[in-house]
Amino acid sequence: MEYRYLGRTGMKVSELCLGAMTFGRESEEALSFQMMDAFAEAGGNFIDTADVYTRGASETIVGKWLEEQNREQFVIATKARFGMGEGPNDIGLSRKHIMDAVENSLSRLDIDYIDLYQVHCWDPGTPLEETLSALNRLVEQGKVRYIGVSNYKGYQIQKAVDISKSHGWEPFSCLQPLYNLLDRQIEWELVEVCQEEGLGIIPWSPLRGGWLTGKFHRGMEAPPEGTRIAVAAKNNWTEAWERYGNERTWTIVDVLGEIANELGKSPAQIALSWVKDQPGVTAPIIGARNMQQLEDNLGAVGWSLTAEQRARLNDISAIEAPYPHDFIGRNLASRAR
Repeated sequence: MEYRYLGRTGMKVSELCLGAMTFGRESEEALSFQMMDAFAEAGGNFIDTADVYTRGASETIVGKWLEEQNREQFVIATKARFGMGEGPNDIGLSRKHIMDAVENSLSRLDIDYIDLYQVHCWDPGTPLEETLSALNRLVEQGKVRYIGVSNYKGYQIQKAVDISKSHGWEPFSCLQPLYNLLDRQIEWELVEVCQEEGLGIIPWSPLRGGWLTGKFHRGMEAPPEGTRIAVAAKNNWTEAWERYGNERTWTIVDVLGEIANELGKSPAQIALSWVKDQPGVTAPIIGARNMQQLEDNLGAVGWSLTAEQRARLNDISAIEAPYPHDFIGRNLASRAR
């Protein structure tokens, strides 16, 4: 596995990140340990979790596994924002909640510092200066090495970057957004902001909950039982059948299958390779429920799509940009001719 710098930092992370959202939920502790062992053996050093994943169980499992490892060889990332308590301050990005959340995460992970601490989503109720100053304080205290952001709009990232610069505070080093062949909206603005301001991109759901793995194909009228998509609607997950069971998805899945056959790879490996080498991307976050899925995902490294194959995927997955992105794009294209 190759290693890439995280944004403009000097810290290197593996080109795939292991997501721990399934730990303690679909994957019991022993299986989670087995998956982390396999990921590390493949050269992976980047593991991402969050305080709310399985109500803290995910962090606890990662922490127990780390006890038998050389901790300094791994980049451990977690997130805070949503919380698990019932109190009025058990949620959000206030200084109080951030300070409480980081101590709880450190305790569950059983480590002295967190390599990458990310805010999980925008908090409209807390001044951005309060959030950023609290994060900077954590870096100064040595409890956190780098900070990142997830699920922010473009202007929110830019505002955060500018505030941090003006105060000399630690800047965000990365963005964790939804990004895959079915969801390319971050290309309208977020990718450009990240590239301009030096944030690495670590996409979540690069296989969109299984839509891009080959399990789903044209002609299906409902998702197979036992798949994540089958329970998505019940859990209010955004990858529900009603949202993606359409002609655009089947066209993308058809081409994934064609390229998979050409290269002797799985559709999931093709989809991951596409995301991994998109402009601005540092490392897609892979999430597996079992060893078979993980081993298949790990097969996405060590090779590359051809320029022609990448162009085919780009063309069939392209989505029309809204105003003003479409207007600006057309005018820039006309002036370039």
